Amino acid sequence: MEQTFSETSIVGEIVTKFPKASDLFKRYRIDFCCGGNRPLIEAINERKLSVEEVITTLNKLYDETMALNESRIEWEHASFRELIDYIMNKHHRFLHEELTLLSPYVTKVLRVHGADQPHLAQIHRLYHELRIELEQHLIKEETEDFPLLLELEQQPTVEAVSQLKKIVDELELEHSHAGTLLKELRAVTNDFTPPEGACGTYRLVYQRLENLESDLFEHIHLENNVLFKRAITQYA
Repeated sequence: MEQTFSETSIVGEIVTKFPKASDLFKRYRIDFCCGGNRPLIEAINERKLSVEEVITTLNKLYDETMALNESRIEWEHASFRELIDYIMNKHHRFLHEELTLLSPYVTKVLRVHGADQPHLAQIHRLYHELRIELEQHLIKEETEDFPLLLELEQQPTVEAVSQLKKIVDELELEHSHAGTLLKELRAVTNDFTPPEGACGTYRLVYQRLENLESDLFEHIHLENNVLFKRAITQYA
């Protein structure tokens, strides 16, 4: 039986075609956002996974999902406006709220437990570096970059087209750095596994950091591998 996805399938394109693959890739710790522009075999080898297991599981999940006629968002056919509205309403709104709400808990855990667990100072530093970068990134996207993309879709101008590649390169670089900080947070927290006997606030911080990572992976994937990629293909 012919398989839909193979070793040479591009990771980001797999998630674009089959969004449910993101859940599988999260389980395998395969980066489908910042590291999405590479063949699946490279991601599998990097994680030292079984090639047969990953590809078989991925294709089985795809076949089962299609057999159930589950609806999926066809991002490859959505307009820039639809993509941007979805990103703003789901992912930007989540970050605007969660980055502010989580911050005092990260600080509280450091204050209470930091003397005995020095790694909490690293978590505090990494989280607040990520928070500052993301808040500045969101403002720039919402006030400058997304309006430019909408302008291109409605009335492409020479000036807007000339700015496009530079803007996309800058945004993807910022995404890449955010991805690096998330990987460091995952490493420092032992895959977001709180130590035995950790208090409720400690566990809450780890759980919410993992939720933040999950949302950011989907967020960055939609921008890098769908929105930006299409803009470059159409106009650059």
